[in-house]
Amino acid sequence: MSDYTLKIRRHNPEQGDAPYWAEYPVELEGHRSVLDGILQARDRIDGSIGIRCSCQAAICGSCGVRVNGRARLACNTKLSEAAEAAEEGPITVEPMGNMPVLKDLIVNMDAVHWKKVQRIVPWLLPAGPPPEREYVVPAESMIDVTQAMACIHCGACVSDCLSMEVDPLFIGPAALAKAYRFVGDPRDAQDEERLRDLAEDPHGIYDCTHCFNCIEVCPKGVAPMDQIMRLRRRATGDFEIKDSNNGYGHEKAFLNIIEKWGTLHEGQMPVRSFGQGSMVRGQLEPGAVKQLLDSAESGVNTIKKVGPRKVFFHHKLPDQKNVRRIFKTVESHDERIELNLYIVGESGEEEEGAMAEGSQES
Repeated sequence: MSDYTLKIRRHNPEQGDAPYWAEYPVELEGHRSVLDGILQARDRIDGSIGIRCSCQAAICGSCGVRVNGRARLACNTKLSEAAEAAEEGPITVEPMGNMPVLKDLIVNMDAVHWKKVQRIVPWLLPAGPPPEREYVVPAESMIDVTQAMACIHCGACVSDCLSMEVDPLFIGPAALAKAYRFVGDPRDAQDEERLRDLAEDPHGIYDCTHCFNCIEVCPKGVAPMDQIMRLRRRATGDFEIKDSNNGYGHEKAFLNIIEKWGTLHEGQMPVRSFGQGSMVRGQLEPGAVKQLLDSAESGVNTIKKVGPRKVFFHHKLPDQKNVRRIFKTVESHDERIELNLYIVGESGEEEEGAMAEGSQES
C-alpha cells in the first residue's frame, strides 16, 4: 500500500457556487488506477464526488478526465505514474476541457462531442438498393479505416484540442476522425460529397492547426489529426476540391514553393494560396485580389517579420535539385499509400526505413 493525495476540482453549477479544489488522501497500491483512488475517496471521505465510469477496462471511455493537466482515462492511468508526473505534489484531477461541466468531473458530452459527431452524418450512405444479405468487401480494403474505427468516443481529443479552444465551432478531432471512417469505407458512395461539405465548412477540415494534442492524449492510438490529414489529401489530391476556405490553394502553394525553393517563401504564400497555388492567378482573379485586400493587415505583418527584401527575393537551397528529385519520386507512384500505424505498429518503423532507403537508391 502507498499513500497518495488526489486534488480534485469540485464544481456544481446548479448550486451557483464557484469551482474549488479539494484534496483527498487515498491508500492503494501504485498499480491501481486514478479511478480507483477517486472511488475510494468517494466511498470513504465524500460521497458527493461526481465521476462517470462504467467498464473500468479502458473500453467504454466514460471516465475521461484531466490528470495533471492532460486528458486521460482515469481507469487507464496508474496512481504511481500520475504521482511521478505530478513531481511530488498532489495528483490533480479535473473535468475535461472544451465541454460544459455538469458536476465535478462529469461533463456534458451531448452538448459538444456527440453534437459534432452527428454533424458529419455518422452512418454509411451506400449507392443503390441494399443487398439481400450484407455488403461484402475484401478485408484488405477495410484496413485503411481500422484506425478510425478504434475510437471509443471518450472525448479526450476534444478536451485538449487547441483549435476548439479558439474556435468552439470547429467540428473537432473526434468527429473528423469518425468522418474518415466513412470516407475511407469502400461501401460508402458519398465520399466526394462528404469531403466537399467538410472542406467548404469554415470550421471543418482546414480549421485544424496541427497541435498534435489529440494524438498525444488518445488512449486508443486513433491519431485523429492523422485522419484529418487523410481527409485533406482525399479532398485535394483525389477530388481536387477547390474550396472557398483556400485549403486547396494553401496546400498547392506550399508544395509549389517547397519544390521550387526548398524553404517557405512567406512573401508569396498568401498570393499563391488565394490563387490556388499560382502567383499569376492570385494577382489577376477578382476573387483572389479581394481576398488579398481583405488580408492586407496580415501582409503588412509579414513584411515586418521577414523584411521588405525577403518578400520579393528568396534564395534556393544549395541542393534544391535533391528536393525536386523527392517530389518526382513521390509523384511517380500511381497509388498513394497511407501508413496505418494502428495495423503496422512499431514494426512500421523498419518498413518505413526500408522505403526511405529504396527512395535514396532510386
